[in-house]
Amino acid sequence: MLDVVNPASGALWHAIADPWGQAIVRRAFLEVTLIALLGGPLACWIVFYGLSYSTESLAHGLFPGLVLAALTGIPLLLGGALGLLVAALGIAIAGRLPTIGRDAAVAIVITTLFGLGALLALSPASPPGIQGLLFGDILGVGDGDLVFAAVAVAVTAVSLWVLHGSLLAVGFDRGSARSLGVSPLLVDAALLVLLALAILVAVQGLGNLLALAMLVAPGATAALVVKRFAPMLWLATALAVAAGFGGLYASYYLNTAAGASIAAATVVLYAGAALGVWLVRATRRFRGWGPAIGDREPGYARSP
Repeated sequence: MLDVVNPASGALWHAIADPWGQAIVRRAFLEVTLIALLGGPLACWIVFYGLSYSTESLAHGLFPGLVLAALTGIPLLLGGALGLLVAALGIAIAGRLPTIGRDAAVAIVITTLFGLGALLALSPASPPGIQGLLFGDILGVGDGDLVFAAVAVAVTAVSLWVLHGSLLAVGFDRGSARSLGVSPLLVDAALLVLLALAILVAVQGLGNLLALAMLVAPGATAALVVKRFAPMLWLATALAVAAGFGGLYASYYLNTAAGASIAAATVVLYAGAALGVWLVRATRRFRGWGPAIGDREPGYARSP
């Protein structure tokens, strides 16, 4: 029996450890861990505030600024801020036209900006590698990328810790937040700044098209399983790390694109959680055990 178990366990350990033998893959694991630590907690607030579409719009609005930054050599942070400013001005101007509503203005401006960014990135005159802003290149991250990601994680962690009570107050009852001395406008602005920072980090590894997966899916998956916010934050972070590692292992052994594999892993985790919750709910109802997971009201604002 041991003769069978030992070779099997040895093969399993080799499969787990083999990717770590390459420096480029170790750096990718570190980068995806940092992205997960950044995206997991933020994903919960995105889901809580209903900002999934806003996050996608923000990512696409930043894109032409990121491309211009890459083309001109200026910092990505500055290019992203410029892209965000242009998007905000465009939405404000288009939204004032009597024949265009605010939702239509957002769609028109963001689609135009993203198309412009894609046109620049995919132009034959663009330098090689700039297409990575669209699809990411997590295997090509440098020391600067890792340092920037680590700083972003630290800034985001401290900011979310400081703003936790204010974020809950605004998210739970925006109308009454002012009576508690909390400004919804400032809280919204702070959250959007943190989202923009997270997008800048995720774009370097996953690309503009796939970064949204790590900024929404972990929170959405955790929300299916737990209904209290503190456990949701921890679970979302763990799910983001698991999706990142699972995607990189899939990319290594299946020879698939790393960014796409990580995004697919987030979808697999969400589908698995949704199926598990449905099975538990069906079983509890069949046996008459009362309310099941998913039937209770979320308790985000209770005893965080």
